Amino acid sequence: MRKRLLVLSALACTTATNVANAQQQGFSLDRFDPSERGSEWFAQDTLDLRGHVRPAIGVVGDWGYKPLVAYAPDGEERTSIVKHQLFAHVGASLVMWERLRLGLNVPIAAFQQGNAATVGGVAYSPADKSALGDVRLGADVRLLGTYGSAFTLAFGTQLFLPTGSREQWTGDEKVRVVPRLQAAGDVGIFAYAARVGAAYRALSEDLAGSKIGSELTFGASAGLRVADRKLLLGPEVFGTTVLSAAFEKKTTPFEVILGAHYTIGDFRVGAGVGPGLTRGFGAPMVRGLLSFEWAPAFVEPVKEPVQKAPVDRDGDGIFDEKDACPDRKGVASDDPKLNGCPDGDNDGIFDAHDACPAVAGVKSDDPKKNGCPPDKDGDGIVDAEDACPEVAGVKSDDPKKNGCPSDRDGDGIVDAEDACPDAPGPKNEDLKKNGCPAAAIVEGQIKILQQVKFKTGSAEILKESDEILGAVAKILADHPEIKKLKVEGHTDNVGGTANNLKLSKARAASVMKWLTTKGKIDKKRLASEGFGESKPIDGNDTEAGRQNNRRVEFKILEQGDAAGATKVEEKPKAGEKPKTGEPPKLPPTVEPAPGPKP
Repeated sequence: MRKRLLVLSALACTTATNVANAQQQGFSLDRFDPSERGSEWFAQDTLDLRGHVRPAIGVVGDWGYKPLVAYAPDGEERTSIVKHQLFAHVGASLVMWERLRLGLNVPIAAFQQGNAATVGGVAYSPADKSALGDVRLGADVRLLGTYGSAFTLAFGTQLFLPTGSREQWTGDEKVRVVPRLQAAGDVGIFAYAARVGAAYRALSEDLAGSKIGSELTFGASAGLRVADRKLLLGPEVFGTTVLSAAFEKKTTPFEVILGAHYTIGDFRVGAGVGPGLTRGFGAPMVRGLLSFEWAPAFVEPVKEPVQKAPVDRDGDGIFDEKDACPDRKGVASDDPKLNGCPDGDNDGIFDAHDACPAVAGVKSDDPKKNGCPPDKDGDGIVDAEDACPEVAGVKSDDPKKNGCPSDRDGDGIVDAEDACPDAPGPKNEDLKKNGCPAAAIVEGQIKILQQVKFKTGSAEILKESDEILGAVAKILADHPEIKKLKVEGHTDNVGGTANNLKLSKARAASVMKWLTTKGKIDKKRLASEGFGESKPIDGNDTEAGRQNNRRVEFKILEQGDAAGATKVEEKPKAGEKPKTGEPPKLPPTVEPAPGPKP
């Protein structure tokens, strides 16, 4: 069946040179009404009404070929009153409150070409100049669903201002109002949209025997989202029909467009082409469309956290949000780090800073004495019970000797000067090492005095650590009852967690390899493991604390009852003097200082 796009039917047709009895004025001829900016269709709407104060700006190029043609009574085409009509639809939209969208569209006929004609004694002037079309204002409200769901419904109204020219076929020069209902949705990669509306048209008259006036508008589209949903492909159909009595001759322009729209970040481009399907006023023989717009992608708003009712788990009257010790009853403090923390001995020194939390004491600048009873010689025996209060000593059941110096390990260094009074060791100018062995069995571990030093950021053991590792190997050789020893690597929290874990495992394995190769220890007696930063023994907020946390430890996993095994005794409680025979307290093993840690 032959399909032409637009007709002026008449009983007779003459050329433009004939003298007309009457002059026919034009009207808003272009039947392409672009969707609001931000939509992914040309004429339909994807109803993306998300966001608040979310704009979109763009332009749609609209070319129509032969939208108004004069035919002879026998159906032969005589002339094109409007042969070419090229519009630029410049528009913008603004979404408000996740539901309301305001829109503006300004149609500009950039190029028009046509020929004058006389039909039935009526002269029709051509569209042959640039002109402004009817400016469109719009508002839509989302009723159901959201963008991207299976079904979204919105209601809106468009108002066309009389800014166009009847002489140039770009406007009615009267107001038009179009209330409409729109739907859209996505089901997987399938996308669709549809609309129906009733256009009130103040201009109402006959044109070549056909009625012009209020209309029913309709349209639909369907397509596929491909290329990671950035490309939407599919056809659109749209049209109008005059609302008039059944016996009146109607005009029903109806078109189809096959289009594609591609989104690149915040920008979108589109192209489409298609024919008119009926001989209705404004339906061209061919229509071509191009679009470009800036439509910022929607960003999900950050939700404010729900405010919870204040909680006081330990019932000390200080809410958990301000309680530094929420699971232990405490007292108020101006220091946020101590507020709500306990002071068990009621000496005014919080347990967190009290070296003797169970015994009332006095303040001291020395963290090891702060909150403890007076002990001038610092031997852990309060002056009231110390027989030698001016000289550090050891506990004794004999009141006359209690707190006086002794040499329990018999290494020739009195306990007051012996950093390891229960393990014989050589003299050392360093008071922290004086009288201490290089390594000793203490509480299920082999404690080492010196640092195991590594090349910075590496598991390579420095040569200077051979002596301390040799001491560990000697203990293993001298104590066959130690069946299994685990070498543990630890780091501070500087650097990434994964890197710290990897480095600690490599260093522990490197120490184990040294013991098996250079120390000649059976590999079956050894194991290694790295813990990264997960088991700190000190705070990581000071260099000293971080240095303590960077260490290698030797944990005894299996131990027999062979004679000569070092006996490990219980650690003394805070504030007490170490018991006779207690193993030496040795510093942890760390990296060489002050080299930076990776």
